[in-house]
Amino acid sequence: MTARAILIGAPRSGSGKTSVTIGLLRALARRGVRVRGAKSGPDYIDPGFHEAATGLPGVNLDSWAMAPSLLNALAKDASADAEVIVAESAMGLFDGIPADAGRTGSGADLARLYGIPSLLVLDVSGQSTTAAAVAKGFATYDPAVRIAGVVLNRLGSERHRRLCAEAVEALGLPVVGAIQRDPDITMPERHLGLVQASEHTGLHAFIDKMADMVEKSIDLDAVMRLAEPLAPQAGSFAAALPPPGQRIALAEDTAFTFVYPHVASRWRAAGAEIMPFSPLADEAPPADCDTCWLPGGYPELHAGRLAAAENFRDGMAAFAREKPVHGECGGFMVLGEALEDADGTTHRMLGLLGHSTSFARRKMNLGYRQAHLLADCPLGPAGTRVRGHEFHYARITEPGNDAPLADMADGEGRPLGPAGARRGHVSGTFFHAIARDEVE
Repeated sequence: MTARAILIGAPRSGSGKTSVTIGLLRALARRGVRVRGAKSGPDYIDPGFHEAATGLPGVNLDSWAMAPSLLNALAKDASADAEVIVAESAMGLFDGIPADAGRTGSGADLARLYGIPSLLVLDVSGQSTTAAAVAKGFATYDPAVRIAGVVLNRLGSERHRRLCAEAVEALGLPVVGAIQRDPDITMPERHLGLVQASEHTGLHAFIDKMADMVEKSIDLDAVMRLAEPLAPQAGSFAAALPPPGQRIALAEDTAFTFVYPHVASRWRAAGAEIMPFSPLADEAPPADCDTCWLPGGYPELHAGRLAAAENFRDGMAAFAREKPVHGECGGFMVLGEALEDADGTTHRMLGLLGHSTSFARRKMNLGYRQAHLLADCPLGPAGTRVRGHEFHYARITEPGNDAPLADMADGEGRPLGPAGARRGHVSGTFFHAIARDEVE
């Protein structure tokens, strides 16, 4: 099976890309189409919604963080198991970072690399024929990125639809969808973006509502006709993160939710077993595992329960005496001495590393990261270079005395200095690893 693909893009975040993407995925699945979602860039929330909408795992396709061979391998793997790939751009379609051609992290990189046609979602609230000027800019900005059709979003009336659609179609761009303004289909958000699929109350009813909206407002047959075959070049998984152990104890509950789908799938493909446990249920990591991984999530929303989970605390301490433990972002916060929540209350954490963090004294940290490991850890041996992403509002209030885990640089290579911490078998950083850096 070789899939066809279409890329959902927009001028900016908040235009309605995710709602349109999720609705399209579920609407096509209702037709019996084997459809799969993909997400450009480092977003970790949307793939969960994609999986919920289709029953097939989502995948990140990140042109900056993933070596071209790994990007090709992941795209080929996804397309071999689907009839249609609906890929969702992060932020605006052309938004990325200054980098080598094709390595900016933008959705446009995928459109160019794989010849994927783009469906442009325009939020036309507060405008009418000006929508055509925006559409023309997208259609002419880069000849290698083909705008195949337009979906008009947040329309106020039939007259509004007619004015926008006639102006856009006069450019030769087909309008394949027109969605009325409806506050009931707004995606719920919080400080790191959307509320995750696993936490959404009435998730499938909500997705069905989006699919109903798409079936009513978008010409699905036209969208299917716009999709083009996705035929990546041969790739390799050599730059994928290797499993940190044969049996991996993985913290998994509403405090620990963030694992990239491609990371976990490659661990399993390499023969590793993932053994989930719930710190919020006061569970310890299974003693027969040989590595423990605390992923990111929202520990700041559950700090009191984590502080009271004595079995979790004792089990982590026992595990860390003999075997590797690694924490990313929220997991890194929990490995420290203390966490101050949004209300200013300080809670005792595991104390396996010496730092303390605060969510009350916020500072946003956002961007791609390049890490040069200074010591062996579950991310790889000393000297390994890893690409990933950082996005959090918490800050370190007490640095502790542990050795740093990595020298860090931003996505453009500007040094950020030593980062993370390591002590004995325990390591952690605010940085989410995506793939090993492999020069090709």
